Amino acid sequence: MKAKFVIPFLLSGLVGFSSCDSDSDSNGTAKMEVRMTDAPGDYDEVNIDIRSVQIHKEVTDSEEGWQTLDQIHPGVYNLLDFANGRDTLLASANLPAGTISQIRLVLGDNNSLKLKDGNTVALKTPSGQTSGVKLQINAELKEDVTYVVLLDFDAAKSIVARGNGQYNLKPVVRTITQAIAGGIKGKVTPADAKPGIYVISAANDTIGGFANDEGNFLIKGVKAGTYSVKFYTENNLQDTTLVNISVSQDQIKDLGTIALPKK
Repeated sequence: MKAKFVIPFLLSGLVGFSSCDSDSDSNGTAKMEVRMTDAPGDYDEVNIDIRSVQIHKEVTDSEEGWQTLDQIHPGVYNLLDFANGRDTLLASANLPAGTISQIRLVLGDNNSLKLKDGNTVALKTPSGQTSGVKLQINAELKEDVTYVVLLDFDAAKSIVARGNGQYNLKPVVRTITQAIAGGIKGKVTPADAKPGIYVISAANDTIGGFANDEGNFLIKGVKAGTYSVKFYTENNLQDTTLVNISVSQDQIKDLGTIALPKK
């Protein structure tokens, strides 16, 4: 059995304005979300107590370099609840752009295994894992791009029978990192128009926001695809729509300067 921890920001049927920022507001960050999913296995339950998810930017084991993902949902998760494509959010954060060397899963003590005969036994973690399960990533995060880190949890190898009716939890996990959403940026003139902006997919899924006082805008979390970008105002300027704007999952598409014509 393999369980999977998934780290994605997804854009699906979203209409809103929270994903738009100006260039001047950008702090050189990338977005990351941690989700967990699983595949069917040979147990009734595999319960994992997840307390924290952390990342490390330096290629060292220094404790000073670890950063906790701030939006965490700690708890005991039955991996088998998330089979057949289902998943659940564990943690997310805006992280500084740059290289992440490691990720660490901090586990609690409430790990257990429910066997096929209905008996539930504790899953003991070795003393060497008291600081957490450290995994190598070595992923480069680009500014303003959205990422998923897939932690492929091999439960068949991670659950070790001790021969006396007891079981150890020794997580065996491989990591896969990929960008899953880019963005669109640019500048509109005149800047004082402060137009609203819609990014519209072929399926009419829409996200958007407003340009700032300097006319700059940045729409994040845009999945790979082709979009129309509409600029609209309530003054004497014409609404303007750009079509066939192509975005890749690891790219912030720069539209340059867009001049809004008068009515």
